Amino acid sequence: MSAKGCLAANEWICGEYVRTRSQELTDATVQHVWITAVSVAIGLLVAFPLALLARRWRAAAGPVLGLTTVLYTVPSLAMFALLMPVFGVSAAVVVTGLVLYSLTILVRNILAGLESVPADAREAARGMGYGQGRLLFEVELPLALPALMAGVRIVTVSTISLTTVGAIVGFGGLGNLIYDGMDSFFKAQVLTASAICVALAIVADVLLLGVQKLLTPWNRARARDAGGRTGRRNGTRRVARAAKAG
Repeated sequence: MSAKGCLAANEWICGEYVRTRSQELTDATVQHVWITAVSVAIGLLVAFPLALLARRWRAAAGPVLGLTTVLYTVPSLAMFALLMPVFGVSAAVVVTGLVLYSLTILVRNILAGLESVPADAREAARGMGYGQGRLLFEVELPLALPALMAGVRIVTVSTISLTTVGAIVGFGGLGNLIYDGMDSFFKAQVLTASAICVALAIVADVLLLGVQKLLTPWNRARARDAGGRTGRRNGTRRVARAAKAG
């Protein structure tokens, strides 16, 4: 079967489809990335003050975490249907829904990261004259970054997947192609758009992991030190066993 004939044969893997529909695939991918990036960014902006509120006033922690959990349980189709009377048929419906879904993970991870900061680190900073704002941004947040970035990675990957549901209002990025392909049983379109979604999720996760490593160089140094200590202990044991055997 020739490459050109794969379209007529409606095959799952078809290079001719990718070549002839490259602009359509590019436009859908750009929309997908844009919706994902905006949703995650707004989600962070909303989740951060909520996490600080839950941490500062313990009485607010239960309601905040409970509300974000309830929002996460709402089916995506129902969520978009509830938002449409407010935002109309627009990208804002999809972005708002994705932001609401991201809150339960982001708030919990930010809160867990802040609570994991050692008490002696806080006390040392206060002893050096750090105020609340400086303590938060220069001491607590850097130490909470691993947990925060873990939440961002999970949210980003899940948002890339959930964005496809936005096809019900015409703003689903690659989801538009997937849904259209399913309606017409266009195999190459469904598989190609789905594969790009998976690739986007993998690339985003790897990039965010790289960003996390760049922002937390002390973790790499700690890992090297731990590896060095382990290597020295193993070397000492080997020398001891050799001497005993000799």
